[in-house]
Amino acid sequence: MKGNCEACGIALPLDGEAYACSYDCTFCLACYANRQRTCPNCGGELARRPRRNVDAFRKEVPSFSIPSRAPWTWPIWGISFGVWLFVALVGTFTIWRLYLSTDMPMKFTTTLWLELSQILMYAPLTPFVYAFAIRYPVSRHNWKLRALMYLAAGILFSMAHVALRGLTPYALYDGKLHDWTSAIWNSHTHSFAIQWSGLRKLFLNNVVDDITGTFVPIVLVAQAISYYGKFQNRELRATQLEGQLAKAHLQSLKSQLQPHFLFNTMHSISALMLTDVHAADRMITRLADLLRMNLEFAGTQITTFNRELEFVNCYLEIERIRFEERLSVVFDVAPETLDAQVPLLLLQPVVDNAVKHGISRMTSGGEIRISSCRQNGDLKLEIKDNGPGLSASNERGCGVGLKVTRQRMETLYGENQSVELACPPEGGVSVTITIPFRVAPRDAEKISSGPSEVLALQMEESA
Repeated sequence: MKGNCEACGIALPLDGEAYACSYDCTFCLACYANRQRTCPNCGGELARRPRRNVDAFRKEVPSFSIPSRAPWTWPIWGISFGVWLFVALVGTFTIWRLYLSTDMPMKFTTTLWLELSQILMYAPLTPFVYAFAIRYPVSRHNWKLRALMYLAAGILFSMAHVALRGLTPYALYDGKLHDWTSAIWNSHTHSFAIQWSGLRKLFLNNVVDDITGTFVPIVLVAQAISYYGKFQNRELRATQLEGQLAKAHLQSLKSQLQPHFLFNTMHSISALMLTDVHAADRMITRLADLLRMNLEFAGTQITTFNRELEFVNCYLEIERIRFEERLSVVFDVAPETLDAQVPLLLLQPVVDNAVKHGISRMTSGGEIRISSCRQNGDLKLEIKDNGPGLSASNERGCGVGLKVTRQRMETLYGENQSVELACPPEGGVSVTITIPFRVAPRDAEKISSGPSEVLALQMEESA
């Protein structure tokens, strides 16, 4: 939404009420009421735009746009004079060569001044025509009225061109003096002497060429630039909307994971409440730590692999309290992968799947191995358990955790990712996740445990 009213020019407050048409012509409340809810430019209906606060307005992504009023800056005037000067020079050379082939050759300087008098006078008028065409676009709803408007503007354009040309010393040919002269200024008496008959003749001889050969092309170029700008705006809005939808989709998927692991953890705590109160109390304490970590990064989608390991280790500590010696965890983490960027809550649902469908069905010797490595520009993660495998728990590939993880990977990385569920020959189930390897800056987020602590934990668990 523009910052000023199209009609009265009053500044529109960022959090105030405003109305705009489909071409972003914006009006204040008073002008909206005076114009009976119809845009005077395009004839479209004016719709109310939502109020926006200052912060939201400042964070808005800048877009390419063609304003309804053309900017009066030097590039427009410079381009106009440059183009018409080039056309005048080309015309001069062409006409001079043409006269050389006849019995009445013309001096090059005379030809040059004649062409400059005729063509260069379009230069100061072009920016005004361009601004007029941008300000009053043509659409299928107003083309009849705009056609009459542009016809009148074309006639005025021709009259202005004739007037400017009349000021030059090469406007009319004086048969008595056998020389070119101005139609407004008498160079002999040094006084104004307007030759109305000569100007009228000059206008009638040039009005058709001025409108069809100059005015209409300028209008067409302005309309093309205007529609291209609007097309760019629509493309940018569509891209922004797609990004917002993807972000909302990711947030929805993440919101599905959060209660999923919370319910499973609460179920683990309830299983110990009647048998081991102290263990249940420790699990509640670790759950509080888990929730605190989750809330700390509630609005983020991407974290570091080091941070994700810290989160999943906190979750595994809760499960180790429940299963005791029945669960052991082995970390095989390559040091160069600790700073890699990964989606938040990437490992936890897969590890939860391994605990629920693998370790919980074993009487002893349950093991979960988490490994990572960098392979051909990708980050490869593997979560493997030695449980009964897919034959005894064929629902593992259809659970909420793995299903949501697959959807998140597709939304974030498209085809540049894979989530594979397999049964290794030695038994159990392995989930392999492959995503592009991207390193996060060291100060991107605060991590409570550094790489040395994770590696120490890896060595301790492996021992």
